[in-house]
Amino acid sequence: MFLAVRELRFARARFGLMGAVVALIAVLMVLLSGLSTGLVNDGVSGLQRLPVTTFAFAEGVQRDSAFSRSEIDTRTASVWKGQDGVAEAEPFGNMLVNARNGDGVQIDLALFGVRPGSYLDPGAATGERMTGPGEIVVSSTAIDAGIAVGDTVVVDRLGTQLRVVGSLSDQHTFGHVDVGYVPLRTWQEIHAGSRPGEPVPERAYSAATAVAIAAKDGATLDLPAGDRAAGTQSMTVEESFGASPGYTAETSTLTLIQVFLYAISALVVGAFFTVWTIQRRHELAVLRAIGASTGYLLRDGLAQALILLVAATAVGVAIGVGGGSLLDGSGMPFALDPLAVLLAAVLLVTLGLLGAATAIKRITAVDPLTALGGNR
Repeated sequence: MFLAVRELRFARARFGLMGAVVALIAVLMVLLSGLSTGLVNDGVSGLQRLPVTTFAFAEGVQRDSAFSRSEIDTRTASVWKGQDGVAEAEPFGNMLVNARNGDGVQIDLALFGVRPGSYLDPGAATGERMTGPGEIVVSSTAIDAGIAVGDTVVVDRLGTQLRVVGSLSDQHTFGHVDVGYVPLRTWQEIHAGSRPGEPVPERAYSAATAVAIAAKDGATLDLPAGDRAAGTQSMTVEESFGASPGYTAETSTLTLIQVFLYAISALVVGAFFTVWTIQRRHELAVLRAIGASTGYLLRDGLAQALILLVAATAVGVAIGVGGGSLLDGSGMPFALDPLAVLLAAVLLVTLGLLGAATAIKRITAVDPLTALGGNR
């Protein structure tokens, strides 16, 4: 450690430059982590908030667009409710609509159709929970967008009026669209395209997007058996995230960028310590000639890399968190998750240390005779 600290002090310009590069990578990692978390929240937070274990969609439906293509009969829910390990099974409706309130505020809504009072009913943090037809409880993000409790929002093209009776305490969005919970019967009328006052086909009241299933505590559902009995195609909640519009493409892109960034950080740190080790070759040979073991030199080099990586990453994370906090409320889907930021920092230090370790292995090849002029 003595040698490591001494070199850090006397070659501070070189280590400072390298630390600045690592810090910039850390800033980028924090911002990417925030964007990734924000996109996930914006894409599927509405699904994450549902107390659902599994969704059962129509059999054979395309998995990446199941929420928009699937249509089941509401009686399917009773079949699922009779399966082993199932605590709750409720018909669930999902569709996207355009709407506006009386002040002309335009908003896109993901309408979640649920039966009032069922286990899917979210209640309300502000105002009242929905109890009857034509009522809607909206996400807090819809309130931020200009919708207020007491407003009446009108669904475009149909003219269906929905009275906002309550709002939720946190973000509920689906496919980057604010969620609005409506009674299943109201959802079925909108889904059927019925205008107010027009007769609604009776079959419309038996339609839903999927069956939302909750397992009993500690129970494991036999999904293939349930699908055979109900004629459905089930997905766990996590699997159903892929059916949210754009979710898979967005998360895959950001994950790929993060993987490349981790690889680049390891290569940059490894390249720096390779050059640094080559430049110190003569000094290392002297140390070995006076009795320093290879293990000591390796430990000293790794400690040097660890100090540099931890210090630079801490600075970069602090800058990234500070800069990221400025993005809150900017309209950009950005959310800092402390665990995700911590994981990014740990990965950056670990992979950088691996890159440095690969370079520092060259120390084992340093010949003490070099210090004694044996190579002349």
